[in-house]
Amino acid sequence: MKYPYGISDFEKIIENNYFYCDRTDKIPLLENAESQLFIRPRRFGKSLLLSMLENYYDVAKKEDFQKLFGHLKIGQNPTPLRNSYFILRWDFSCVDAAGDYHGIKKSLYNHINARIERFITYYNFMGFSLPEIKINPDDAIYTMERLISAVEVSGYALYLLIDE
Repeated sequence: MKYPYGISDFEKIIENNYFYCDRTDKIPLLENAESQLFIRPRRFGKSLLLSMLENYYDVAKKEDFQKLFGHLKIGQNPTPLRNSYFILRWDFSCVDAAGDYHGIKKSLYNHINARIERFITYYNFMGFSLPEIKINPDDAIYTMERLISAVEVSGYALYLLIDE
């Protein structure tokens, strides 16, 4: 039995046959909550849970559902929302919290803009046609508003996952 110590990539764990403690039967409970906040100590699987949710809800991973979830509890009884969202994931552990207000704000904006650029590249590569999304390096809130506007006309909803 291989244990995935330090690996928080759900797809990698499943594809490489690492041990995975199946908690996918909790997805329906999460869907019935208005929002979720997971507070646990370090190394308790929060990032892995987000990775699992990312793979479950990502519209671009619809063809991989059986491979990733077929042998798990949710694979036997998936919810209607599976593979029905665009996924945007932020990881605030990448944001440099050192320095003054302006430096921290710039680091935060850089991270958000970079994740939105990754979002655009990923979904374009996966064959989804989104309207142009303008990136404003000085105002990530503007960029996020542009992303939301583009997603609204796509017919899909946006699922935002925030780590750390």
